[in-house]
Amino acid sequence: MASWETLLAFATLTLLVAYFPGPALLYTAAQTIAHGRSAGLMAMLGIHLGCYVHVLAAAFGLSAVFKHVPELYLAVKIAGALYLVWLGIGMIRSRLGAADAQQPVAPRKTVKRALIDSFVVEILNPKVALFFIALLPQFVDPAGSLPVWAQFLILGTIVNFAFSSADLVTVFGASLVMKTMKASRAGFALGRWLGGSLMIGLGLKLATDKG
Repeated sequence: MASWETLLAFATLTLLVAYFPGPALLYTAAQTIAHGRSAGLMAMLGIHLGCYVHVLAAAFGLSAVFKHVPELYLAVKIAGALYLVWLGIGMIRSRLGAADAQQPVAPRKTVKRALIDSFVVEILNPKVALFFIALLPQFVDPAGSLPVWAQFLILGTIVNFAFSSADLVTVFGASLVMKTMKASRAGFALGRWLGGSLMIGLGLKLATDKG
């Protein structure tokens, strides 16, 4: 592994990137606003699990494919953006049933769906793959006692937990903000609309982003 000084720099950089407002934080906030804290926590878990796909890809060199095949990068990027827009439209179009009027909370099925949707969204984000392949090699020591792939896995896991800690803070923050709004049927509907709009906007931004 790299020196302690280098690892300290790695940890500092990771925390700065993790807590800087970005797509993942906006996504977990949107899920929380639209469906409540439970859905937000499941969204965080889905992103965390999906991120390991990118960590493994970086560890075994698969992420480099995006650098050499820009058409594949574009295809995955557009697919992920369209999926976000589709999720956002679904949030806005969803309605409370009569039985939910007195208790505006997300049904268990919606909470479970947040886990699956978030896992797919994370996998379909090629920028995460490029982030890992750009960042991690700077802190890997080819002459270290551990093989390079093992160092990639360790560093990638550290990054993943740092990002998940930021997502967790976002979930609880958004939950507190929306607690009063969701005390009524109208507030619950507004939360769905805000969450869906945020999701659509995020999808459109990712689709048109040239980076």
